[in-house]
Amino acid sequence: MSVSCSDCFSDLLCGEDSGILLEDLPECSSSEFESPAYIEDSIAGFIEEERNYMPGIDYIERFQSDSLDASARGESVAWILKVQDYFGFQPLTAYLSVNYLDRFLYSRRMLQTNGWALQLLSVACLSLAAKMEEPLVPSLLDLQVEGAKYIFEPRTIRRMEFLVLGVLDWRLRAITPFSFISYFAYKLDSTGTYSDFLISRATQIILSNIQEASFLEYWPSCIAAATILCAAHEIPSFSLVNPTHAESWCEGLSREKIISCYQLMQEFDVDNRRMRKPLRVLPQLRVMIRATFRSGHSSSSSSSSSSCCKRRKLNNSLWEDDDKGSSD
Repeated sequence: MSVSCSDCFSDLLCGEDSGILLEDLPECSSSEFESPAYIEDSIAGFIEEERNYMPGIDYIERFQSDSLDASARGESVAWILKVQDYFGFQPLTAYLSVNYLDRFLYSRRMLQTNGWALQLLSVACLSLAAKMEEPLVPSLLDLQVEGAKYIFEPRTIRRMEFLVLGVLDWRLRAITPFSFISYFAYKLDSTGTYSDFLISRATQIILSNIQEASFLEYWPSCIAAATILCAAHEIPSFSLVNPTHAESWCEGLSREKIISCYQLMQEFDVDNRRMRKPLRVLPQLRVMIRATFRSGHSSSSSSSSSSCCKRRKLNNSLWEDDDKGSSD
């Protein structure tokens, strides 16, 4: 027995005519979303809205005044990056996790700047970001790997997730540097010859600097422009590209900010190279060695964590609402 489309809508609870659902919808071509005009409008919209997905301008001052512990934040971000690499999450997932964490810390002041409370927040932010971006999301228990000092029950993490969602006003689709790098790579290399390299290298630079609280001073579009410049200077044919060129990629970019962000990236890159030890590993063995180390590390960490990790419940007294000045 066949069922008509009109029968499927016969139990609508509202008083609307079900026939409107069967009317022809205007055709929409995918090429309209790929047109230069549409893309430029989208980038302009990102520029206009990006400030709404950043902590307040005084957030970085809290680290400078030691009201927030920059080293504790760095450890949390480092753990997020380890888990991102462990599960093969997208770079955007890691960046969103840190974005949620920073926006939460700006709105809710922590009475305890390190320990289990910050780790619980990190797990909740990573879980929310993974649900936003990843097709396959590990269980909340499996997510707590790579040196997690505490293991939280799923119901505790879910409670923390709802707290984060409330503080962020459920605005999880944040604007990040990844919203801009493909467009900026195209503006620099319209032929597409080096676009893949520019995007890949810019992504590496973004993740390598995400631990540094100093970059919170810059908006995502500025960070994206500076990383594309850094990547471009590794290509001989683009060695003369400067922030003046980047400023022309779209309206709303500040040449002074791009220069400042670019110089900061160069400083951290030099420091990282000094601290980095050269690895003499044959390319064909590198993957095998990493896989062996990871499996051995995970098995040893799981056995040790099961004996020493403590379960903690969410204690609302550790979070202070900056707006209300009282604990939630």
